Amino acid sequence: MAEWGRGPSSGAVDEMLDAENKRLAENLTSKVSRLKSLALDIDQEADDHNKYLDGMDSDFMSVTGLLSGSVKRFTGMTRSGRDNRKLLCYVSTGLIGLFFLLYYLVSRAST
Repeated sequence: MAEWGRGPSSGAVDEMLDAENKRLAENLTSKVSRLKSLALDIDQEADDHNKYLDGMDSDFMSVTGLLSGSVKRFTGMTRSGRDNRKLLCYVSTGLIGLFFLLYYLVSRAST
């Protein structure tokens, strides 16, 4: 009895399957190397973004310190005498008026 697949053309089929297997292995190797390079690029990009975010964090911390100092001075000014409160009202009114004037000018310039 002859074994299954062991005929005279069995060697040619084995060679064809072996060649197909090698071709698929090379395709897989190239895909794996592309995926590896993508993973390394993603890792580098994540590191760059983390450094950028750390820099932003320190910038926000310095701005927070600046604003907290301004708030302390502002509260000190409002708690002091009546003259400072008047000045505060004038400055606040002036800033609100300046805001509306700039808003009006920008809206006129954009149309």
